[in-house]
Amino acid sequence: MEIILASDMGFCWGVRRAITIMEKAAQEKGEIKSLGPIVHNRQAVGRLEERGVQMVEGLQDLDAMPVAITAHGVGPQIMEELKSREMDIIDTTCPIVTRSQRWAKKLAENGFTVIIFGDANHREVKGVISWAKGKGIALMDDDLASLPEDFPSRLAVISQTTQNPERFAGFVGKLLEKRVGHISELRVVNTLCHVTSSQQAAAEDLAEQVDVMIVVGGRNSANTKHLVEVCEAEGTTTFHIETADEVQPQWFEDCQRVGLTAGASTPDFAVDTVVNRIRELVS
Repeated sequence: MEIILASDMGFCWGVRRAITIMEKAAQEKGEIKSLGPIVHNRQAVGRLEERGVQMVEGLQDLDAMPVAITAHGVGPQIMEELKSREMDIIDTTCPIVTRSQRWAKKLAENGFTVIIFGDANHREVKGVISWAKGKGIALMDDDLASLPEDFPSRLAVISQTTQNPERFAGFVGKLLEKRVGHISELRVVNTLCHVTSSQQAAAEDLAEQVDVMIVVGGRNSANTKHLVEVCEAEGTTTFHIETADEVQPQWFEDCQRVGLTAGASTPDFAVDTVVNRIRELVS
């Protein structure tokens, strides 16, 4: 059986940058605290904890230790609170997320109600909404039907950085279709991460060539979930796993070619262990 890796997968440069910054800070300052999980991957978080980066859930868990903002970013209120406490802040926010935050702030200040196409419970989305300062809302396709008649008419649409380009375009089209009689002005800003889009395209291409797809990444990782959706949309049998222990031999019965891709928060060593596990099972 042939194992084929996607041409573009795994740690994106934004995640690599965040981890490098945190590791260097922990080495120079001693232990530091990360406000929330560094990435949505338990293995990567565990390795960082071994190197002196402790994860905490909220501001109430902070003490005098330096605090790191993760690649997902935070809202301005949290940054102001940390500064008021005179905390030593290590900001590893992905520059692409920072760009989304700035657009949300600018568009809101210019009188638009900002719609973020994405998961309202995702930490990146929560942070971006905060930058709109009360004039932002996160929506998905199913939410459009429930918008009230008196919803604001000047709208700006941006996207969670890890969303699929086709889905974002489809959302904008549905918004126009359902609200064209209510919209006086609409502005669309592409805040998608091109790295994520490239990984999704590579996964889609590979899924067309294989019998089974394995997607390696955290259960809570948005970009990993989108990779699963892309592969399944091709009609390919797809399995989403976090660790090599989850791989089952029956997945590869009568399988000639298996494809493997990984989310942008999945470390290289996690991919390597999955490949080795598959080889053991089919040898």
